[in-house]
Order: sequence, then structure tokens, then C-alpha cells
Amino acid sequence: MPNASALNEYLLLSRGQWDASKSPEEIQAAIDAFYDWHARLVSEGRFKAGQRLGTEAKLVTLAGTIDGPFTESKEVIGGYWFILAASLEEAARIAADNPCLSCGLAYEIRPIETERASAYRASNETPVRR
Repeated sequence: MPNASALNEYLLLSRGQWDASKSPEEIQAAIDAFYDWHARLVSEGRFKAGQRLGTEAKLVTLAGTIDGPFTESKEVIGGYWFILAASLEEAARIAADNPCLSCGLAYEIRPIETERASAYRASNETPVRR
């Protein structure tokens, strides 16, 4: 098992939809292989548990609350997990072995920031000033 203090945490987002040309049996085989792959990585200290996401959603803004989901179907986020790796590149190598890639899904990997947000530091929420 790797030295946990030397590892960073990365969010793995499952994106997309199953390949329509794949049979239910092929997709189920990939899903079953995913859970075996995931369990092995958890036992090796390389993954933390995550979950699939439901299909309903709400968006809460200052203007109110509306029903979702809110992305195009090709951008659907179906679930999330956490990878423990020494670098973003290593996290990507781990994710590249995901059995569900062969059935149409893609994976976005993002580092988890441990710093608190600040209005004085650029972040994902900082508007681009022109």
C-alpha cells in the first residue's frame, strides 16, 4: 500500500452515456469489471468510495430553485469517486484502466484543493476580466 501522506486526492467524475451500439450484456460486463477494479483499488489504498448519482437534480441560486439536470446529455455526470495518487498524471493513468471506458463513458479528474477559497486568489469561480 502506498504511503498515504505522499498521495493527493483527486475527484473522478464519470461523464457521458453508454455506447448505444453495445448490448446490455457488454455494458453489464463492463459494470461488473468496474466494481471489481474499484474494490481492488480501494483495498490498495488508491481509491476512496464514491457513488453513482441519481437522475433528478435541483439548482439553487439567489433567484430561486429550479429542476434539473442541467447539462447536455453528452455531458451527463453519472457518478463520482476519489483517486489517491502522487500526481494528476498518475491519477489519469489509474483512471485509464477503468473498464467502462470501452462502453462509452469518459472520466474527468480534478485535484481536490485543500486551501480555503479566497476572493483574492484565482479559482474556478473567478470571472475572466477582459
